[in-house]
Amino acid sequence: MTETNEFAIVHTIAEVRETVKAWKAQGLSVGLVPTMGFLHEGHRSLIEHAVADNDRVVVSDFVNPVQFGPNEDLEAYPRDLDRDAKLVSGAGANLLFNPSPEEMYHPNRTTAITMATITEELCGKSRPVHFGGVCTVVAKLFNIVTPNRAYFGQKDAQQLLVIKRMVRDLNFDIEIVGCPIIREDDGLAKSSRNTYLNPQERAAAPILHKALEAGRALAESGEKDAETIKAKVREVLATEPLADPEYVEVVDLENVHPVATLDQPVLVAIAVRIGKTRLIDNFFYPELH
Repeated sequence: MTETNEFAIVHTIAEVRETVKAWKAQGLSVGLVPTMGFLHEGHRSLIEHAVADNDRVVVSDFVNPVQFGPNEDLEAYPRDLDRDAKLVSGAGANLLFNPSPEEMYHPNRTTAITMATITEELCGKSRPVHFGGVCTVVAKLFNIVTPNRAYFGQKDAQQLLVIKRMVRDLNFDIEIVGCPIIREDDGLAKSSRNTYLNPQERAAAPILHKALEAGRALAESGEKDAETIKAKVREVLATEPLADPEYVEVVDLENVHPVATLDQPVLVAIAVRIGKTRLIDNFFYPELH
């Protein structure tokens, strides 16, 4: 890591490319942290990881419209660029890229990235356009920033696996770094959508982590039957009246398909509605390193 105090906010692709080109001309490595803004300590941990690994770091701050379905929370999604800039600068990043939708997407665009199989399970069942939008915007960011490494949080575990697959399949020369979930003191995974929860819902939300920890304890005790682990997770979720599970799954890491036994590395993932807010959480078994 080369020491630097420079920090700037830019809004155009041309500015990002000019800046990164100058960095690379000096032989500097570049890290990218893609975000949708309204940043929290989970994002800060990604940025700090990127700062430790690279000479310069770009953070994108863009609420990507093409990954939201017609009845999802695009307009309600929280935004606060000033607050984000303070966190990004304080974490040591060098460039905050905050484009408009018009800057990122040509009005007559006809190109998008779609992916089969791995995007069709878990969150892909209820959010059919989501991962296509994620892949398209992340591929665009990779082409704009041309980073050496890009950082994604494990909270969005299916997204992490999808991005790794896209990079492999399309031969991006980029290292994808997955970073651990950052949690509140009561175990709730930090998420921008936690701001949607009212006080009663917020008090109920840690049930996701509690349920997953019960499932993890079974796995660590030697339980190999996926259905037994899922049943334990559902049993704990059922103790919270406000928790409405969308899915509880144990899946493989290659295609995100359900497995019957833990005879390979797996992802245990859940999506639960608390009130109107959809929360996700997970753990890998064994843990990713």
